[in-house]
Amino acid sequence: MTTHSVKVYDFALYVDAAVLTDEEVERLFQVCDDVVPVSSCGEAKVCFSRDAESLEAAIRSAVADVSRAGLRPTRVEIPDDSVQELCHAAADSGD
Repeated sequence: MTTHSVKVYDFALYVDAAVLTDEEVERLFQVCDDVVPVSSCGEAKVCFSRDAESLEAAIRSAVADVSRAGLRPTRVEIPDDSVQELCHAAADSGD
């Protein structure tokens, strides 16, 4: 039996908006408390520090939360160190 421990995963979800309005930001904060909304250079993203058992679970729950706030996620940005950790985990498991 494999036991998964909860970790904090940092990543960003870009949304289909150039700028987040005050109302959109308020809806985000009503849905989740682990976000930092950012609008810059004509793109908007929601930065997360999400507790989850895996990066996939963290991203899936974040996509659901952002969608529930009325925004449409368009892509995910994952820091390089998280990608390297995933590669090592896959190599260690033989996948």
